[in-house]
Amino acid sequence: MVPRSRTRNLQVLDTELSADAVEWCPLSQWHNVLACGTYQLVKTPDGVDAQSPMASRVGRLYLYQFHQEGPLCPPLTEIQRIDTPAILDIKWCHVPVLERPLLGMATACGELRLWRLTDSEEGRCGLELVSCEEVGPERLALSLDWSTGRGDSTDARVVTSDSAGCVSVLSLGETSLNLLSQWKAHDFEAWISAFSYWDTQLVYSGGDDCKLKGWDLRMGTSCPTFTSKRHSMGVCSVHSNPHREHVLATGSYDEHVLLWDGRNLRQPLSETPLGGGVWRLKWHPSHEHLLLAACMHNDFHILHCQQTLEGGGGVCPVLASYILHNSLAYGADWSRLSLEGPLPCSSQDGVESAGAAIEVGGHLRIQYESPTASFDTSLEDETGRYIPENEVPLVARTSEASNPIPSSDNPNSLSCLLATCSFYDHMLHVWRWDWTPEETGNTMEEGGQGRAEQNNEGQVTLRTCPGEAAEGEI
Repeated sequence: MVPRSRTRNLQVLDTELSADAVEWCPLSQWHNVLACGTYQLVKTPDGVDAQSPMASRVGRLYLYQFHQEGPLCPPLTEIQRIDTPAILDIKWCHVPVLERPLLGMATACGELRLWRLTDSEEGRCGLELVSCEEVGPERLALSLDWSTGRGDSTDARVVTSDSAGCVSVLSLGETSLNLLSQWKAHDFEAWISAFSYWDTQLVYSGGDDCKLKGWDLRMGTSCPTFTSKRHSMGVCSVHSNPHREHVLATGSYDEHVLLWDGRNLRQPLSETPLGGGVWRLKWHPSHEHLLLAACMHNDFHILHCQQTLEGGGGVCPVLASYILHNSLAYGADWSRLSLEGPLPCSSQDGVESAGAAIEVGGHLRIQYESPTASFDTSLEDETGRYIPENEVPLVARTSEASNPIPSSDNPNSLSCLLATCSFYDHMLHVWRWDWTPEETGNTMEEGGQGRAEQNNEGQVTLRTCPGEAAEGEI
């Protein structure tokens, strides 16, 4: 049986500044809340290097609410925007703090900022700044992670990495962050840092020196517990699986996703070529085998890792790809919202648009004739009225043989809401993925492996900080 997989765009928003981080709130009462961070390098005066931390970088933090009230109503509504220093990463704490959601933010001025989600008198929620801690002068805070990935509310801490190659661990008080330790971890930029969610005394870091390192805070930080050079370029993404102990996913500018067993880091469990440089990885919040990858120059992909995690090894097949962004794929996240059944199918599904070439088979691609076409215009009519994707000709053509709509009657079917953002076109996309697994897995694995190999051909990898293009790019 052919696996049924379909991605559908729900809404696109222009963030005005370059978008590089997006996060759905993980707390049940606020699953419909979405945060998006942006980063913009302002033209520097003569004599100031654009790569320097002293260069001017501005950002904006957006807050949205998702409500799918009807076919003619855009589901995402902006409820707040806050001008900030440029944002490199944002992460919600997985547990409430003082009974409220807490959002961490890593900024280009070397700060960690904490924002509390509160309710206004009008009944709408909003963010208020509760803490700001500088991790060091003349550096960019590049990433952050919370120790609360498995819902443990005791001893909540934050780990962050920076452009000076340092990693810092901070404890969380009621209204402040307190620096516990900071050490030089990498020779160049430390792009990523993350906790092991199963043993939060273990910290992982990845840097532009092409090294993945582990640190045991109980043993001190003068020496890593391991150093891996398995990635051939800078390591920029690390995520601990919250459902499977010892499982770790890493991504790199070398365009590969590696899965690891934390008990044996001499050799990865699997290596999957995706193309484009893997900037962010996110395990699904409830399905242990699903991994979302943001691949910079090669869009967004959903990997199925069951065979690897059950000891089978090999390349992780790609279940679906979201290829509607026109620029660098940076931010990506799964929502925990429960979607009620598939979206209604329009009679226009299957109508071929004059302006798009569409690839079927579970991988959605739209190629515009005009290089200046923008997605938001395709979702509005002449009067600015919102038109859902299933009413627009620019949608994926489907047929019962090639890409049937997954059935909500199947108990194994899965419907997911996702948000992704891209950089130079400053776009935020909200989309839906419906999937019904096949019974045997053979077709899925063969098709997925071929897709991964195809994506790895002819890709260009550029080692640049978000917003600072390499020579000749764009």
